[in-house]
Amino acid sequence: MSILIDEKSKIIIQGFTGDKGTFHAKEMIAYGSNVVGGVTPGKGGSKHLGVPVFNTVKDAVEATGADTSITFVAPAFCADAIMEAADAGIRLVCSITDGIPAQDMMRVKRFLLRYPKERRTMMVGPNCAGIISPGKAMLGIMPGHIYKQGNVGIVSRSGTLGYEAAAQMKTLGIGVSTSVGIGGDPINGSAFLDHLKLFEQDPDTHAVVMIGEIGGPQEAEASAWVKENMSKPVVGYVAGLTAPKGRRMGHAGAIISAAGDSAAEKSEIMKSFGLTVAPSAGELGSTVAAVLARTR
Repeated sequence: MSILIDEKSKIIIQGFTGDKGTFHAKEMIAYGSNVVGGVTPGKGGSKHLGVPVFNTVKDAVEATGADTSITFVAPAFCADAIMEAADAGIRLVCSITDGIPAQDMMRVKRFLLRYPKERRTMMVGPNCAGIISPGKAMLGIMPGHIYKQGNVGIVSRSGTLGYEAAAQMKTLGIGVSTSVGIGGDPINGSAFLDHLKLFEQDPDTHAVVMIGEIGGPQEAEASAWVKENMSKPVVGYVAGLTAPKGRRMGHAGAIISAAGDSAAEKSEIMKSFGLTVAPSAGELGSTVAAVLARTR
């Protein structure tokens, strides 16, 4: 099994015919993802990369039964694209777009909460690498060849460090069930906790890697939940050990602004809740290997 996506996920691409949408659509289709169509307003009725193009998400859902969407839409219009997808009944929206205004994301969060839980859309991102269930489906911009199919889940604020963990694990013969990049913006669609809950319920995920960054309370909240609720081992890592206070580092949300925001503080919090913390980014794979060896 996997979480969020698999070979049965019916995917549409919003911003399908643009340069970025086209490039990454080709990669996803080549990987084997079930891309059933795309949306570009004004180009409905045509075909692109061998699949139909629609003017609206509602049209795409009605014609294809799509349940999953990925957005390659300019920041100024992306909030509307996400809300359009949710309104059309899409159950999972992954937003790759970087630079969506925080106020727009606040509108998106409020909009998604209008729906009851059983109907609510799960959003991953924005400003993220996406999601991959190796050997089944890719919904994002990651290099698919570095992921080996297996039983370790990855959830990361940093797309690049998610890649690094997967590549190191593959070298050691360790595979991934699903890797999720939640994005590094101050306001994102879903948090570590949302995905840890899904990994806990997935029988084919035997351990999880959680990669955090400086800034914000997500890592501490997730670590506390792990201690009380998680039956599977969790390996933690926090990027930004040398980041100076008050300076944004890379992602918009990566800034130390309060007590508990630094990498050292978050690492200690993780350890206090029973997570095994990797000493460095270069030791993510070996740390996972050591944890798995202890559980056998």
